[in-house]
Amino acid sequence: MKASRGIYFCALLMLFSVRCFAHHMAVVVNKGNGIADVTSTHLAKLFRLETRKWADGKDVVLVLHKEAAGEAATLEHLSGMSRTQMHAFVASHKDAFVLVDSDSDVLRTVEAIPGALGLVSVSSINDQVRVVKVGGKLPMEEGYLPH
Repeated sequence: MKASRGIYFCALLMLFSVRCFAHHMAVVVNKGNGIADVTSTHLAKLFRLETRKWADGKDVVLVLHKEAAGEAATLEHLSGMSRTQMHAFVASHKDAFVLVDSDSDVLRTVEAIPGALGLVSVSSINDQVRVVKVGGKLPMEEGYLPH
C-alpha cells in the first residue's frame, strides 16, 4: 500500500515537473548575430519596437508564434501590454514581425534571417540558433524570463 502511494506521488510529481518545464521560454537569435546577453529592459525595448536595429546595423526581425500561451505570458510581462493589446500592436506593425505556427518554424526562420530574434520553449532549442542570456542568465536559471 505504501509503495503504491509512493509510486503515485512520484508520477504526480513528474507530471507537474514536465508541465512547468514546457512553459520555460528561451530567447534565440541567428547564429551570425554577435549578441550573447541582453537585459530584460533591452529585450522589452526590442519587443515594443523602441529598438529596431542591432548594434551591427541589421534590422531586428521578431519571430513570434501565432498562438502560444507561454510566449504570450512572457510578452505581456516584457512589454507591459495585455494579450489583446499585444495582438493589436503586432497587427499594426506587420513589417517588424514574422508570425509562425510552431517552435520549429521559429527556429527555421531565426536561422534564415540574420537579424531575427524569437522565443521558443527550452525543449525545442537546437544548435542552429544562438540562445541569448537575459541579465546574465541562461534558460531554466532562476530569473531568466518570466514563466
